[in-house]
Order: sequence, then C-alpha cells, then structure tokens
Amino acid sequence: MYFLLRCCGRTFHTFQSLLTFIGINAVHVKLPRTATENEVMRSVMEVNEDSKVHGLIVQLPLDSINTINTERIINTVAPEKDMDGLTSINAGKLARGDLGDCFIPCTPNGCMELIKQTGVSLAGKRAVVIGRSKIVGAPMHDLLLWNHATVTTCHSKTADLVSEVGKADILVTGIGKPEMVRGEWLKDGAVVIDCGINTITDSSRPNGKRLVGDVHYDSAKDKAAFITPVPGGVGPMTVAMLMQNTVLSAKHFLQAQEPGKWNINYTQLNLQRPLKLNAFACVRQPSQGPTFGIKGGAAGGGYSQVIPMEEFNLHLTGDIHAITAANNLVAATIDARMFHEATQSDKALFNRLVPFTGGQRKFSPVQINRLEKLGIKKTDPSTLTEEEITHFVRLDIDPESITWQRVLDTNDRFLRKITIGQSPTEKGFTRTAQFDITVASEIMAVLALTTSLADMKEKLAKMVVATSRSGQPVTAEDLGVCGALTVLMRDAIKPNLMQTLEGNPVFVHAAPFANIAHGNSSILADKIALKLVGPQGFVVTEAGFGADIGMEKFFNIKCRYSGLKPHVVVLAATVRALKMHGGGPTVTAGTPLPKEYIEERKQVENAQLFGVPVVVAVNAFKTDTKAELDLICKLAKAAGAFDAVHCSHWADGGTGAVDLARAVQKAADLPSSFKFLYGIELPIVDKIRIIAQKIYGADDIELLPEAQHKVDLYSKQGFAGLPICMAKTHLSLSHDAEKKGVPTGFVLPIRDIRASVGVGFLYPLVGTMPTIPGLPTRPCFYDIDLDTESGEVLGLF
Repeated sequence: MYFLLRCCGRTFHTFQSLLTFIGINAVHVKLPRTATENEVMRSVMEVNEDSKVHGLIVQLPLDSINTINTERIINTVAPEKDMDGLTSINAGKLARGDLGDCFIPCTPNGCMELIKQTGVSLAGKRAVVIGRSKIVGAPMHDLLLWNHATVTTCHSKTADLVSEVGKADILVTGIGKPEMVRGEWLKDGAVVIDCGINTITDSSRPNGKRLVGDVHYDSAKDKAAFITPVPGGVGPMTVAMLMQNTVLSAKHFLQAQEPGKWNINYTQLNLQRPLKLNAFACVRQPSQGPTFGIKGGAAGGGYSQVIPMEEFNLHLTGDIHAITAANNLVAATIDARMFHEATQSDKALFNRLVPFTGGQRKFSPVQINRLEKLGIKKTDPSTLTEEEITHFVRLDIDPESITWQRVLDTNDRFLRKITIGQSPTEKGFTRTAQFDITVASEIMAVLALTTSLADMKEKLAKMVVATSRSGQPVTAEDLGVCGALTVLMRDAIKPNLMQTLEGNPVFVHAAPFANIAHGNSSILADKIALKLVGPQGFVVTEAGFGADIGMEKFFNIKCRYSGLKPHVVVLAATVRALKMHGGGPTVTAGTPLPKEYIEERKQVENAQLFGVPVVVAVNAFKTDTKAELDLICKLAKAAGAFDAVHCSHWADGGTGAVDLARAVQKAADLPSSFKFLYGIELPIVDKIRIIAQKIYGADDIELLPEAQHKVDLYSKQGFAGLPICMAKTHLSLSHDAEKKGVPTGFVLPIRDIRASVGVGFLYPLVGTMPTIPGLPTRPCFYDIDLDTESGEVLGLF
C-alpha cells in the first residue's frame, strides 16, 4: 500500500511514523519552489499512472497562488487517488450525496467522526457552519446535510451572526478568525467543532505566539456539551482520515483487479442468448497479402465478425508496417555492413564505427555487448590492440549463408528470387536474394511469442541473420541494430482491443502465417485476456490454418514459451471442406458414410495426441443438409471427440454458437493431461520425423542436401535444442497440395531449414513451399473500392 505526498512546501516527517505504523509506505517528493505549473502537473500525472501508488495529496506554498493555477493542479489528480477529496469530481459527488462513491475531504470527515463519537444523533438537528472554503466549510455543509441535519452556512457577510450561532445544536467553525465566536453566543449543550488554526500574540510563550481556534475556548468550554481544543482537536483526526482514505483507495484498487462479471453494454441482437460468462477472443491481424489476393479478409462474416471490419483487415494500428520497417532495416544493415567491410581497412572501419565525439571516442552500449561476446573486457576504445580492432570491426559475413530476407506485406511472386546491388554505386557487389511476406518475418514471430518489452528486446538481439566465414552465427546485436528494432516495435507490442458485432471484446495481435510461420495470436494477448476474464471466464485463442499446422505449433511452440496449458481444443470443420478433401460423394440417409468422410477423423486424432479434450464445431452453410451435419457430428464423437455440434453463428450470431459454448464449458471441466509431442532435447531430424509421421501421416522424411547442411550447421552452433516450426502447405496433410483427405505412403521432403534463433525455433521448408505468395488471375482487389461520397469501403470481406 502506498501513500504519496507531493509537495512544494510544509513538512512531511510528522506523518511518517504514523503511516509506517499502520503499514502505509509513504514517499515524499518535494519539488523546488521554482517549479512551474506545468512541471507540477507532469509530476502529478506520473503518480496518476503509477499503479503502485494508491493515494496522493498535493500541497502548494501560499505564495504560489499568483504563479500557479491551483484548481488546475488539484483537478490533475486522478479522482481515485485524491486523498484530500478536493477534485471537482469528488466534490461534485459529495454535493450530490454520493458518499459511497467519492473521497471525502479529510478535515470535514474528521469532524463528522468527532461528532459521532459524542453520541449525538445528527438527524433533525440544526447545524451551523461558519466558513465556506472548499477545504472545510462547503464539504462540511454537504456532509451534515446528507446526514439529515438542517444546515445553515454563515460567513463574514452573514447578518446577525450571533443569532444564527445561538440556534445551533452543532457548530463547526473554519473561518480563520482567532477567537471570534464567544462562549455567550452558544446554545446550551451545543457540540462545537473548532477547525480554526490561528496565531495570536502571547508574551508568555518563548516565541511570543500562541495557536488558538475560531472559538474562544475558555468562555465556551463550560457552555458547550463538547468542544474540540486547538491545537490537538481536529488536526489528529484529519491525519487519521487521510490515512483512511489511502487504505480505502488501496482496497478499491484490489477490488478492481479481482476478476468478476464485466459491466459491458453488449450490442443487443434479436437472436442473442448469452451464457453470462466472461469471454475474450484472441486472434491474429490479417495480412494484406491474402486480403487483396484470393482469400480476402479475416474478420469473420455474417453476424459473427470483428468490427470495425475495414480497420481490422487493413492497417489497423500499423503493427505489420512496423515489422516491415524493422525487418528491412536489418536487411539493409547486412548488405551495407558487407559493402563497407569489403571497401575499407580495419582502421577506417574502426574510425567510422567509433567516431570522435566531443574530443573522444566512446563505445555505444550495443558495441560494449559485442566486445564482451568476443571476450574483450575493455570499454576504452583507445586501449584495443590491432587484433582486437580487427575482431571488433569485421563480422566477415559469408554472403551464401544469409538467411535474413527483405519483406513486403503483398503477394508478389516475382520477388521470390531477385538480384540486388546492380547499381554502379555498389561497385559490383551483387548477390541473389529474395523477399518473404512480412508475416513470415522472424520479427513477427518475436512479437507473437514475447512476454514483455525487455523479453522482446532480448529476442530481437539474438536473431541470427547469417554465418561468418569462420562458422560463427551473426546476430542483430552484432550488427548493432537491435536497439533501433526495439524502438520501431515499442508500440506494436501492445495488443489491439476490438469487439464483435455483439460487443464481446477481442484482442487482435500479431499475424504470423501458419503455413510459413507458427500461426498463432500473441502470448501477451492470451495472458492479458486470461487475467481479465477471471478464473471462471474463457479465452478463445486462434491457432490458424488447420489442426495439422496451427494447432501443432500452438502446442509445441507457443505453449512451451507461454507456460499456458489449454483446457479444450475446438476443431472447426465444414461439410464443404470435408467433401473437398474426401472427393465429395453425396451423403444419403440410411446408407453407409463414404470412406472419404471417415478418413477426415485424422484431425481429431491429432488433437488427442496432446492429451486435451476435443470439441468439434461443424460450421453450417445454407447448402448443407441436416443428414450431413448429423453424420459428421456422430462420427466425430465416435472418433474420440468429447462432443460435436452444429454451429450457425454466421447466420444467427451468438445464439447460433450457444450449444458449442456449452460443450466447451463442459469439456473444460474435464481433467487435462496435456503433453508435448516431442522432447526438446531430441536431435533436429528426430523432431521433424515425429511431426511428419504422427501429425501428417508420412512414412518418413527425406533431407535434401541443403537441409542436411543446415542440420549439421545448427547442431554445431548449438541450436539443435529448439522446437520445430514446419513451413508446409495448408492444403494437404502432406507436402503435395493435390493430395486430399488423409494421404499415406509418402515421404516428406525437407528442402531447407532456417533458424529463427531470436524467437526460438527452427523452421524446415517442406517441398516447394514458397515464403511469399503470388496473386491469382482474379485477385480480390477487383471488387474493392471506396464510395467517395460516404467514405464507405466497398467489396472488402
């Protein structure tokens, strides 16, 4: 629990022992008297944003009133941290009588506590408040009023003040005039709360001064039933109320963090029948390659989609663009570094890499890291030997070993193989290269599998982009670019919050392809969503492009790095997809189901390999027959699925998936024996073979020469202990897109293996799998347009 006092004056130390005694960690930040209004405001806003601080009071010196707008400063304080209760929001709630939903100013609250301790009931009593300040008088009036007293507020302009005071059963003074109220003014038996703190001359005191209240204590003490002394009356109770407000703020904070039912105003559809359970979806952001290619967008459809659909399918918050920029910065750095090393001496390289600035050379932090990696324990550039300078400045990249490619978020088949460096300015340093699609970039995978900003920075630094001629891996940190990459990605790490048509929250974050990369939404989105839904809520997270690709990678890669264990697998299927994979025979009631449908149970078996209950969701289309849907559900359950249900959420919204939700809810209560498919310590080839045989149904694998070379290289470099991320077509369980259903008797060819060391996996390239798609004959963009009158996007789906 924290209480923070941010002052420009007055001492804090008198509170310290009391605060420590009751368990409040108090911090005093004293700004200089020269602090400007904006500086004070910035300081207050820093505390507002600090979740470890639960209470805040601001005290300004009296002589600052002409240079600082005190009302502006006070209202900068977050109302939920306003321990003084002086912000306009708290004052307004108090004036309206919302006493349970605001912080009450400490002195008036202390006065109320003192009145309660007298045993006098306020209901129906006549109360008089002298003074109308925002700190004491005005809130005191409101407190008495809402505690059922009849209240009169008096001030320096009140006519016949003596008469008004004489009517008071309860008198509270806070006008700041020493001993103004005389004892003879009081009603017999009145309760007197004196909030005044005034100084008068007293020659008997060492300093010649004495503190007195607004009431003449000696003349009033015999006439009043109760009267507070000055000093020592209201002051200590004010401090106590200040601490009580801090404790209440901390309790409110903890209650806000506790999972519970969300107060969401859901969009009402006529067909909605909610289950009243907190539910969060976590999905990937669509790539513009498929959006403008053949598949279209990925927001869903009908009454089951993420909105606003246009933003979802296009730029959104620019995460993919940030990844494109970061990835291509690395690519440019690789070629520039090779060019400079090839055209400069060691001395010239060193002078440019560590230039004179302000009369001296100084290593940047990333260069210090490189020196340490080389075993050079020096920080002064002038102390390096010639040999050390050579090791430091020369990465000596082997051009044939470069695995880092430029990227573009567009389907462009003609960038699969290119020649770069053809301009005369590059002095003949050409090489063959290629483009990948942005969502296949390792930086995208880093975003999806990172757990924090610091973790992302570390992963980006460890990314291996090539190998030196001596066989050493070259990383983004060796290139000196990892800090800049973190800066480019600093906003992309934040999940994007969107919603469904019915108002359910959806995190849209990261966009790795499943056929090229690992195909899952981010770990951060999952973990934040799990915290928000609470222990009884549900998080539905996407593992894309089929159970053989997205699901397998979710379990073997994402779950390894997140530490999360799923409760249920929801396996989505359609009659149309089953017909396409099975050859498409007609289903006739009363006759045996063709074998092509039965073979499709392979995906249920794949899910069961991981020890997690499976629920099959059969998405119904208007062309499907009930016999087809029923038979698929029956056979799915016979194959081992916990349940299988028809789903019509495209047409019916949430109500069309209620049966699915209930099935998932029941399956989640089953005991889970989640397990990985393979041990991480196995050799690279063994891990690839296990996936090929158990998930795809292959007889064996075949390593082509380049793939075998990479197995040897990565094993030598110490990367053999990474999980496997297969880059494979999503159109078949095999490497051949034309082989439908559950093919058997095939050998899976591995043509190459790349290492995503920073994020932490190896990805074999299966068959002829390209890493950037091409455009079809008729791409989706033929139908996409903008209504220039209304601004509506047309044809995007």
